[in-house]
Amino acid sequence: MVSHWLNFRFALGLLTAFLAHPISASEIQRCAVDDTGKKLCIAAPAQRVITLSPGATELMFAAGAGDKVMAVVNYSDYPPAALELPLIGSHTRVDMEALMALNPDLVVTWVTGNPPAQVELLQELGVSTFAIEPRTFAGVSSVIERLATLAGTESEGFDEAERFRVGIAALTQQYAGVEPIPVFYQVWEKPLMTVNNEHLIGKVLKLCGGVNVFGDMQRLIPRISAEVVLQADPDAILTGSVDGVSDDQLDEWKKYAGLTAVEKNNLFFVPASPISRPTPRLLDAIQSVCGKLAIARENLARARDKLESARENL
Repeated sequence: MVSHWLNFRFALGLLTAFLAHPISASEIQRCAVDDTGKKLCIAAPAQRVITLSPGATELMFAAGAGDKVMAVVNYSDYPPAALELPLIGSHTRVDMEALMALNPDLVVTWVTGNPPAQVELLQELGVSTFAIEPRTFAGVSSVIERLATLAGTESEGFDEAERFRVGIAALTQQYAGVEPIPVFYQVWEKPLMTVNNEHLIGKVLKLCGGVNVFGDMQRLIPRISAEVVLQADPDAILTGSVDGVSDDQLDEWKKYAGLTAVEKNNLFFVPASPISRPTPRLLDAIQSVCGKLAIARENLARARDKLESARENL
């Protein structure tokens, strides 16, 4: 009986202490593992965040924490509110003095895009850093949730992550049965660069039924020659441009009249920003790419029908 009374008194004491000093959400330590496998724990939700890539900026807003972003780097142009934020340089050359003057409690870095020396310096100065670079659709949802956890915006962030998951699932089902089509995605014209299947752009192509002709290359963004493109002879060539508007990036291929993509008029432009960043706007990018490949299939089918008709008339 005495032991029960003592246990009751102990529990009552704990309850009284909790009521006198309640633990708020801001006092609970927040932890998340970044895309390098490093675990970061912060004592309270981040309130002064700096992002060191345009993608990281978008992801912070997607996580419901846009109002906590204090500064960004060049080309952080989405959402429009990001254009109002102070700039502290580019993703390859950060103004460290300006960054430190803002006294950030979290800096979101880009695994392969930021100079390691600058990231290491931030860590030496005691700044909490969180490295991101999702390589899968699931990784995009995950990083939104992890950023939301660090920022204390779980409600908004987890909802957006789920919206993205549902969107990807719906698009995957929608395009599951489309006819495969060999595709070359041109990342850059000079030097000529593409992506492999591990890159998110490669995964967008695959979802749309595109067979990446350079998908098996080892490098994420390999440099290639025009000769290997001619040898691969893709049925369609895509590249990114501002708002998906046609420009001169693909003009070089037009001189190769025998190239299938040229012969069948399958040179396409898609908006560069949504397809090049690991953010929820990949849903828009997928719709755009799938739409272009649908046109490519129609052009190929029309050419086949024309050939068959010509043979029948011989």
